[in-house]
Amino acid sequence: MSRCASGITCVLTNLQPFLSWLSGRPATGSVSHIFFFFFSEPSLFRRHSNPVNMASVSAPSQTSSAASAGLQRGIVKMVLSGCAIIVRGQPRGGPPPERQINLSNIRAGAMARRAAQSQPDTKDTPDEPWAFQAREFLRKKLIGKEVCFTVEIKTAQGREYGMVYLGKDMSGENIAESLVNEGFAMVRREGIRGNNPDQVRLCDMEDQAKSSKKGMWSEGGGAHTIRDMKYTIENPRNFVDSLHQKPINAIIEHVRDGSVVRALLLPDYYLVTVMLSGVKCPTFKREAEGTETPEPFAAEAKFFTESRLLQRDVQIILESCPNQIILGTILHPNGNITELLLKEGFARCVDWSMAVYTQGAEKLRAAERSAKERKVRIWKDYVAPTANLDQKDRQFVAKVMQVVNADAMVVKLNSGQHKTIHLSSIRPPRIEGEEKNKDKDKRFRPLYDIPYMFEAREFLRKKLIGKKVNVTVDYIRAASGPGESTPAFSERTCATITIGGINIAEALVSKGLATVIRYRQDDDQRSSHYDELLAAEARAIKNGKGLHSKKEFPIHRVADISGETQKAKQFLPFLQRAGRSEAIVEYIFSGSRLKLYMPKETCLITFLLAGIECPRSSRNTPGGMQVAEPFSDEAMLFTKELVLQREVEVEVESMDKAGNFIGWLHIEGVNLSVALVENALSKVHFTAERSSYYKTLVSAEEGCRQRKEKVWANYEEKPKEEVVHVTEEKERVARYKPVFVTEIADTLHFYAQDVETGAQLESLMETMRAEIATQPPVEGSYAPRRGDYCIAKFADDEWYRARVEKVESPTKVHVFYIDYGNREIVPSTRLAAIPPAFSTRTLPAQATEYTLAYIQVPQDEDARADVVDCVVRDIHNNQCQLNVEYSGATCPHVIIRFGEDSDDVGLSLVKEGLVMVDARKEKHLQKMVTEYLYSQESAKSARLNIWRYGDFRADDADEFGYKR
Repeated sequence: MSRCASGITCVLTNLQPFLSWLSGRPATGSVSHIFFFFFSEPSLFRRHSNPVNMASVSAPSQTSSAASAGLQRGIVKMVLSGCAIIVRGQPRGGPPPERQINLSNIRAGAMARRAAQSQPDTKDTPDEPWAFQAREFLRKKLIGKEVCFTVEIKTAQGREYGMVYLGKDMSGENIAESLVNEGFAMVRREGIRGNNPDQVRLCDMEDQAKSSKKGMWSEGGGAHTIRDMKYTIENPRNFVDSLHQKPINAIIEHVRDGSVVRALLLPDYYLVTVMLSGVKCPTFKREAEGTETPEPFAAEAKFFTESRLLQRDVQIILESCPNQIILGTILHPNGNITELLLKEGFARCVDWSMAVYTQGAEKLRAAERSAKERKVRIWKDYVAPTANLDQKDRQFVAKVMQVVNADAMVVKLNSGQHKTIHLSSIRPPRIEGEEKNKDKDKRFRPLYDIPYMFEAREFLRKKLIGKKVNVTVDYIRAASGPGESTPAFSERTCATITIGGINIAEALVSKGLATVIRYRQDDDQRSSHYDELLAAEARAIKNGKGLHSKKEFPIHRVADISGETQKAKQFLPFLQRAGRSEAIVEYIFSGSRLKLYMPKETCLITFLLAGIECPRSSRNTPGGMQVAEPFSDEAMLFTKELVLQREVEVEVESMDKAGNFIGWLHIEGVNLSVALVENALSKVHFTAERSSYYKTLVSAEEGCRQRKEKVWANYEEKPKEEVVHVTEEKERVARYKPVFVTEIADTLHFYAQDVETGAQLESLMETMRAEIATQPPVEGSYAPRRGDYCIAKFADDEWYRARVEKVESPTKVHVFYIDYGNREIVPSTRLAAIPPAFSTRTLPAQATEYTLAYIQVPQDEDARADVVDCVVRDIHNNQCQLNVEYSGATCPHVIIRFGEDSDDVGLSLVKEGLVMVDARKEKHLQKMVTEYLYSQESAKSARLNIWRYGDFRADDADEFGYKR
């Protein structure tokens, strides 16, 4: 060990104490001594700076006791103590050279130093009195300022002593004199030459400071204690939390690299190591032999931070303390060093500490993006993930056609092309660990068996399907081959999708229906809104939503009855009676073959469109691959674009022998069968003749046939044959229409609604009730009169259209519900005037009265009750097929049945011996009458019900209550 003339002790034994101090471990010597050692050692300097020669700060080559000739200039980088500074030159192509200048002829107090761990006998030494104040005096006066100096002495060890002046020439303030004048340094009087006026002036100043009791000559002690937080605070996290992220004053004492500094917190003088939140600069890698190798731009990044912050007065926000690492943001009046480092390409964003950055992560991302675009420094070789894409391919508007998965969808571009887009940086729900191997024998259905997969798909489907969205491509993930535990993936376009200003991926993550992918720090292929995704995931975890919930995950028990003939037979009657049922189109096999999910029934069915013959797609058959028919692909694409993953309504009419349901599908008032025929992508099948949509289908087909469009392109009209019209007698006409039986009277008259107008009635009722809810009628304000149309509140507290049939009193009003056929006695307070917009002019009364044709109902009350009970059980609140046979005195006489092949209800009653046949005389009805009479004879022979005592229609039949 040796002591320099300025009184500063230098530790020259080895490099380990310095490296230990840099890493935050105890080291030999005080802070000031370590700085002195570092900056006065040429070998260390050569490793950490650009070896550019700069004459303005280069020292004289010879060692001399006389003052060196010439005035030199530099910028003060650091103040080591009250009598030693580091000066540097101007940077040219990298960090500039540095040199230490010790002030001649004076001595300031020595700074504190820590005992070396390798020397157990040594102890920590505190600051000498007034040492810290002297350092602070020079720091505030010189840091970052230009000074000039002369070198008077250069020792054999290379240390330089001289005079330093503030400014560009010697007319500026003499720093040594200022220190002595303020009482922060004492003059070295040994060896004073009387002929040296500078030394004489220093002695005079010292005497004046003594007489004025300034600084060290005052009566106060002037001692100062700096505490290293690592050794004085047991729980740094509690300390950081106690500051509540409020800015505190500090002095930057050392810069380890561009993003790690040592700071002295004021006013408590805690020395802490702070890592900048959200960023990381290139560092100096320590090799096994103890040397350090700088990463590219590490020295430049360190100089960038040093030149702006080293020994400056700053404010620090201590933001977090994970794993004993204190994260913070340094604020300087001239700017935020974190953002400046990013903007100049000296640092990159790091995800793990970005979340605690209090100034807003978007600012850091924007600064980094600016550096990437300019390709500066660490980004000099940067290539953007979408650099090879045209602007029109990076950002575009598209229509969502299908949600493939919880993170992928098919969109339709303006060009008509379909493209699969994946949501950037998110991962859909998945099964991990033991769950993967669970229930191997069970058919695995990811959509329903993976927890929250169905909820995620439904969220996207309801929000996006059929809507136009804004797509911003973030990156394109290259195709990858299969690995040991991972499948092969084709090339994937990953993008941020927004609708109405809402980031869909962020919304999905915030609901806990997806997780955010974690990347390597150098992986730049990520979402442009990655920080928002991380913040959304943090909120979902905090609130315990979706995948992060501790509750039992939802289970979806969905029965797939596609191709299951027995199960389909069980469901068929229920679906037929339901009329129009809600469904979601899950898959399109061809233009007329679909797979539907029935939410209320929680089942999957295969559905075939009724009434049309659609071109068949290619498919595998036992005889080989069947070639697709012309326009089959166009028909399938048309169906996909119109109904795939949309909410639709279906009417199930029947099923085929393979367990597939056949019926009509409606979407937003459009019949899909009719739409396919109208677009010349299908032909009308002969089975459509018995449906209520037959006329519409034939009309649409006729237009396409005449234009020879698509499937009719090769159509040749057959020559018309001359027809000889022969006058024939009137024949019975069978034109069945679907109806819904709503009410059955004791007289066996019943009321039914036309299924075709059912949707109009539902729409009218919903609109009417909504209007009444906003403007409810005044109770008792309506005075009912016989024959008036009004609205009545039924037992279910809902309003229905009605007609007043009789007014007994204000508390007994007989009303008939014109849309359903039932009657009720209500008080007038439950009646109100019907709004004009919902009168029978807008929509006629929907309940039509009918009675069964070809039968006579017994007069006996018990026998009649049996008939009514049987009919109610069969047709009440069910959809049936109805055909008017002939007119009656009060209402039409009809045949009613369930399906095409089923017996009509009246004939069934005759066969069971519950009613008698009305033998009509009309010639065109004789075929039907004969069939009824034959069934009646069979019932009589079997003595069923009313025939159990034989034929009662004799002369004495009146005594039994029967009449012919």
